[in-house]
Amino acid sequence: MLGFREMAAADYDAMMELWRGVEGLELSGADSREGIAAYLARNPGMSFVAEAEGRLVGTILGGHDGRRGFIYHLAVDPASRGRRIGAALTERCLGAIAADGIDKCHIFVKSDNEVGQGFWTRAGWAKRSGFDVFSRGTDVLELTRAEVR
Repeated sequence: MLGFREMAAADYDAMMELWRGVEGLELSGADSREGIAAYLARNPGMSFVAEAEGRLVGTILGGHDGRRGFIYHLAVDPASRGRRIGAALTERCLGAIAADGIDKCHIFVKSDNEVGQGFWTRAGWAKRSGFDVFSRGTDVLELTRAEVR
């Protein structure tokens, strides 16, 4: 039997096991136990898991910055695909984000992630063009938080 529920920090080990088995899902330092717990605390009620036979078979991390929603780590166990788990997780996440008054959501998908690109395209998401994403670690900054304010 398939069930859905809100993601909890206690799901971390099972999530990592799933994420490591999903091709195209890239993990980073932000995916530490502490990082995920902080993300869930900052965005309560917006991330979900799917379970079947007592095992985690799907995840979605969702949240927003007050203007736009963001989805991270939609993952479905390859053996459980074809059951609309990804679509159901996405609907729950988008519903929670919309309930906070956010009217647009983004997801970053690696250019070489063909499975992810195909899923989001089939789900009706539009691929954006015309800009590039730049990233930089914050550890290179010499200012303290108090000095920035």
